[in-house]
Amino acid sequence: MLVYLGLDFGTSGARVVAIDEANQPIAQASYRYDSAASTSWSTWKTLLFQLIYQIPAPIRRAIQRIAINGTSSTVLLCDRTGQPLADPLLYNDDRGQSELPRLRDYLPADAACRDTVLSATSSLVKLLWWQRQPYYADACYLMHQADWLAFLLHGQPGLSDYHNALKLGYDVVQLAYPDWLLNWDVAPLLSRVLAPGTPVGAVVPAIAGDLGLSPNCQVCVGTTDSIAAFLASGVTQPGEAVTSLGSTLVLKLLSTTRVEAGTYGIYSHRLGDRWLVGGASNTGGAVLQQFFTTDELEQLSQTIDPEKDSGLDYYPLLRPGDRFPISDPHLLPRLEPRPSDPAAFLHGLLEGMARIEAHGYKLLQRLGASPLSQVYTAGGGAHNAVWTEIRARCLGIPVQASAQIDAAHGTALLAKQASVLNTFG
Repeated sequence: MLVYLGLDFGTSGARVVAIDEANQPIAQASYRYDSAASTSWSTWKTLLFQLIYQIPAPIRRAIQRIAINGTSSTVLLCDRTGQPLADPLLYNDDRGQSELPRLRDYLPADAACRDTVLSATSSLVKLLWWQRQPYYADACYLMHQADWLAFLLHGQPGLSDYHNALKLGYDVVQLAYPDWLLNWDVAPLLSRVLAPGTPVGAVVPAIAGDLGLSPNCQVCVGTTDSIAAFLASGVTQPGEAVTSLGSTLVLKLLSTTRVEAGTYGIYSHRLGDRWLVGGASNTGGAVLQQFFTTDELEQLSQTIDPEKDSGLDYYPLLRPGDRFPISDPHLLPRLEPRPSDPAAFLHGLLEGMARIEAHGYKLLQRLGASPLSQVYTAGGGAHNAVWTEIRARCLGIPVQASAQIDAAHGTALLAKQASVLNTFG
C-alpha cells in the first residue's frame, strides 16, 4: 500500500488526511483552534506531530510523501536555526500598513507583483515591518506557515513554493525574484522557491522514528489553504471553476491566460503552465448567519422556488465595502426593501449573492480569462441545493458540489502528484 499525507493549517483549525493510490481518504484527524492556538507557533508545532501520530500506525509506515498548506501571508521571522524570533504575523494582520509608503516609493511602476504586495497584509509588507524591530538583527529567514511546518519535518530552513511566495514579490511568470527585490537589503531572508509539491528531502531520521514513518518518507514544499481547497475539487480543465461559499464568496477559475487587475481585486496564481484567476467578495455565509440560524436556513430554503426571480435587488454585505467584483471600500449594503416573509427575504439574499458570483465570473472573462464552462462548489453553502439551483440559473451553466472540499485532501493530492506541474501542463 502506498499512502500520501496532506496537512491543512487553516484559519479555524488544523486537519490531516491520508489518501491511497486511488485518491481515496483512508484516515483523517482534525483539531479546532481556540483563540490562542491560531497565533501560536508552538501550538502549530505540537499539532503537526499530534495529527500525524493520530493516523493509524500501519498507514503511517506506508506514507510516501507529505505536503502541508498554510494560510496565505501568515509568516514567521526565524533565526539561523529556524527558531521563530517573535509571534507569527497572521494572514489578516495589517500592522505593516505603515510600511506601504516606503514600499510604494521603492517599487518600480511596472513591477509585475505591484497589486499583490501593495497591501497592508502582504508577506513583503510584514517583512518590512519586522525590519523595524530590534530582534530583526538575529533574523536569517522569513518563512510562511507552510514553509516552517515542512521545515520541522525535513530540517532545511529557507524553502518555499510559488503560491506562498506570490505576496512576497516572487515573479510567477519568470519563476524568479525580480531584480528590484534581490537588490533590497531584505533579500538575504528570502527563501528558495520551488514548484508546489516538489519533494525536497526525507523526514529527519529521529522524527521519522518517533512518528513511526518510513525512513524514506519524503516531504514536499506546500501551498496555501485556498489553493489546496481548489486542488481537492479535482478541476483540471481550463474554464472549470470553484466557488467557495464560506463566510465570504471566493471565485477561482482555471485559465490558459493570466489576469491581473488590482483595481478589481483580481490576481492569478500559477498552476504549471496555466493560471488560477480569482477574486473574493465580502458577501457570503456570514451575512446569512446575521439573519438566520442554521436550522432556519435549511427549513426556509426548502420553501423557495429556485426557478422564480425574487423580485429583490440586494447586494448583501455585513458592513460597507467590497473587494470584488466591485472594488469599493465604501460600497453600501443593499438589503431593502425587506419582506415580512422570512423565506422571501432569504430568497432575495441567496439570489443577490448568486448575481454577485455571476458578475464576478463575467468580469474575469471580460478581462481575458478562459470562458466559464462548469462551476464546482466548496464550503458550507455547497450543501444548500436550492441555492445551487439559483446560482445555476444566474450563471447559465452547470453547478455542482466538489467531490472533495477538504483542503487537507487537496494537499495530499499535491503530495501524490509530487508537483502541480505534472497535472497542469
